[in-house]
Amino acid sequence: MSSAEAPGTGTPGPTAPGTGPTAPGTGTGPAAPDAPAPDRAGRPRALRSHQWYGTDGLRSFSHRARTRQLGYLPEEHLGKPVVAILNTWSDINPCHVHLRDRAQAVKRGVWQAGGFPLEFPVSTLSETFQKPTPMLYRNLLAMEAEELLRSYPVDGAVLLGGCDKSTPALLMGAASVDLPTVFVPAGPMLPGHWRGEVLGSGTDMWKYWDEKRAGRIGDCELAELESGLARSPGHCMTMGTASTLTAAAEALGVTMPGASSIPAVDSGHDRMAAAAGLRIVELVREDLRLSRILTREAYEDAVTTVLGLGGSTNAVIHLIAMAGRSGVRLTLDDFDRIARTVPVLANLRPGGRYLMEDFHFAGGLPGFLSRLTDLLHLDRPTVAHRTLREQLAGALVHDPEVIRPRDKPLAEEGGLAVLRGNLCPDGAVVKHIAAEQHLRRHTGPAVVFDDYRTMQRTIDDPALGITADHVLVLRNAGPKGGPGMPEYGMLPIPDHLLKQGVRDMVRISDARMSGTSYGMCVLHVAPESYVGGPLALVRTGDLITLDVDARSLHLHVDEAELAERRAAWTAPVHPYERGYGALYQEQVTQADTGCDFAFLSRPGSVPEPYAG
Repeated sequence: MSSAEAPGTGTPGPTAPGTGPTAPGTGTGPAAPDAPAPDRAGRPRALRSHQWYGTDGLRSFSHRARTRQLGYLPEEHLGKPVVAILNTWSDINPCHVHLRDRAQAVKRGVWQAGGFPLEFPVSTLSETFQKPTPMLYRNLLAMEAEELLRSYPVDGAVLLGGCDKSTPALLMGAASVDLPTVFVPAGPMLPGHWRGEVLGSGTDMWKYWDEKRAGRIGDCELAELESGLARSPGHCMTMGTASTLTAAAEALGVTMPGASSIPAVDSGHDRMAAAAGLRIVELVREDLRLSRILTREAYEDAVTTVLGLGGSTNAVIHLIAMAGRSGVRLTLDDFDRIARTVPVLANLRPGGRYLMEDFHFAGGLPGFLSRLTDLLHLDRPTVAHRTLREQLAGALVHDPEVIRPRDKPLAEEGGLAVLRGNLCPDGAVVKHIAAEQHLRRHTGPAVVFDDYRTMQRTIDDPALGITADHVLVLRNAGPKGGPGMPEYGMLPIPDHLLKQGVRDMVRISDARMSGTSYGMCVLHVAPESYVGGPLALVRTGDLITLDVDARSLHLHVDEAELAERRAAWTAPVHPYERGYGALYQEQVTQADTGCDFAFLSRPGSVPEPYAG
């Protein structure tokens, strides 16, 4: 399919009924009988919503009466697929500020296909504004999505999101319920502009902030940049976390073809949302559930996609968590194994040159995946086609500089590397494609900061004597220590080094970093320092060696000394005494296993609610 074709117009997906959920924490749901008796409207009883609307009991009478209270006629909803539209719109989420309109387009499609749409407002995770980090609340949105879909009379779902944590959160929740589902990505914003330069949100923010600290631009230039960096609704238009995760969702097969790269304000985005509304009704009638889509093969293809795009390190955590909800065990070793086989073909910032609008008109994800078909599982289903092979048929690349051919990759191997060593026994990750390559193998003395606030206050202190050869180390910024594993991992370079022209150093932390960030930043060190991982034992002056090619991160301190330090270490006091934060501290897992909650990721069934 060419990226210029309207999404949702291809061959319908599989017609075989879903096999039911396999993910941890899911129930089997009501089985469709072989010859269902008609409901009050003369239609089959197979719909899940029939339990609420179609029986002769008091509760069903009440549900119908309350639906009349909402202003709906019986003909508008009885016996029709009820579609939940989970909308993460809010006034303070610039990535999603247009999703109120997109929900109307989805409804339009649902109505046209003979379904009954219901819009549900759910938590909005605004990467820009929510503190201490929206990662703290990813699992909260996942819980909300799961419980809404399970507890209301819905037969299928359309999920509206795109800002970094909303994509994995919505899909984690939906996977745990296992209804027919389509994801509608929010879409990237328009490219930024400033004094003749094309700007990428996030990436150029970091760049010009350092130029300001280095004294190369002033307050007037910075004020102009504030107005030129983010020009429209939509998520970051670089290959940051938002674009990485929506591309992964498309690769998984849960979006309409080409959906992930359509600019948020393009009229094609509205049409894609309407196509998703049309398709979800068909999926409900086919009973094509998420468990049929989110298979082991689909997750491997999503990893391949992320690596070939030079995507965000955050995708490692999120895909592991998403896979866990689908009953698929995905590990850091899978990422490292696949990374060694996948070239980076997307010439996109922060590792390359172009932005998402360029990528879209170069062929989008269908064109990109057409370059990698030998590495993909082509015979698995998607929500739009019987197979991924059908979905990619006819896909074209229109600009080989934006989407490189296989013989001219941006890099020979995937843009992420998984590290092991005595400093990260459970692993760490580094996005080496977006770093200065002379740092791929580096040994230097550590400069240790115990927390982010201390680092902010002291990083520019000349008394620390930091040189370009030092290794900056931040701890207590992981899942529990952050709390929520904030995007602190792109530690600032001291201003005296910036003024000397230094733009990259080796930096190590148990934090994450924005997908729009760059530099030789070792992230997600596991176990984190807050729970006593080796990072807690590092002292200023200790030598550390990073070797990306050897996939190694080593602390040059002998085991006897480390044992003494470990014996002297004391665990920090938990900051949350009550509330969601206390639940988070108690239940969140480590980075290498996806930072899900233990009680949500473990195997087990959940019964369907009794509707009375």
